[in-house]
Amino acid sequence: MAEPRKSAQQAGPRRAGEKPHDHDACIDTAIARARTLCDERAVQLTPLREKVLQIVWRSHKPVGAYQVLDELARTHKAARPPTVYRALDFLIAEGLIHKIESLNAYLGCGEAGVAHTSQFLICRACGTAEEIVDPKLDQALDAAAKRARFTVERKVVEIAGLCGRCAG
Repeated sequence: MAEPRKSAQQAGPRRAGEKPHDHDACIDTAIARARTLCDERAVQLTPLREKVLQIVWRSHKPVGAYQVLDELARTHKAARPPTVYRALDFLIAEGLIHKIESLNAYLGCGEAGVAHTSQFLICRACGTAEEIVDPKLDQALDAAAKRARFTVERKVVEIAGLCGRCAG
């Protein structure tokens, strides 16, 4: 299996020898990448959509739509659930965030702009989620579906367990 990519989705205290994570820099990088991709695609990354993207990237844990709404309401008093869901749908459609189906929550995509199928490692203890991209796993799933004469419409791989920090 592929190594989990080292990304903004990691959190928690550092272990000896582990480099510190500059989360502000990863948020800035994600926002800059989103702006570039939206410009290239001629789609609107409105200030509201950008704010929702910032909120999703703010945490190392998947964030629910109502958590996004609560945060958004601090600066956008007129924010309502449909507003948030429309922004989240746009960000998903543009490949800027992922939806973690089992948690009904959202996570920033560190591979935005690159065609990929993600798999997610979700820690049941601390709630962090890490996106991994493993082409061999993706190919194995495609092959298994083909053998079963099954037409895949969407792939979501979510693996629950304990992250390295929580496993001890």
